Amino acid sequence: MRRPDGGLRLRASDADRSATVELLQDAVARGLLTHDEGAERMAAAFAARFRDELPVLTEDLPQDGLPVAVAAPVGWHVLGSSLVAQVRHELSAGLAAGPWGRRFVAALGVAFLLGLLVTLAGLGVHGLFAEAFDL
Repeated sequence: MRRPDGGLRLRASDADRSATVELLQDAVARGLLTHDEGAERMAAAFAARFRDELPVLTEDLPQDGLPVAVAAPVGWHVLGSSLVAQVRHELSAGLAAGPWGRRFVAALGVAFLLGLLVTLAGLGVHGLFAEAFDL
């Protein structure tokens, strides 16, 4: 089959289609495409008969050499704040449901376990376990 410019259209192999689908899956994983848009493009890639149909599906995506903005890693302070906020929310929701409701008891148990873990970690960091148990 010939292209409009007179050149031959080469058939796409399974490897060609798979390579395009991998690029699209990566784009969905990085948030460059929505799941629906990625699914549509992947379906088009699997249905492609010729090689010249594949680059159109990825031409608006950044190439390997171009950096994509990456979110800064979450620090311990942000993670700890989120955990405290979640426990507070669960406790207040549990209190609203009643002090002996399942949610309140579960939230209280989680808060107790987290407090215990933080205390034990603090003791371990300061070496108090070694002194207490003559290690």
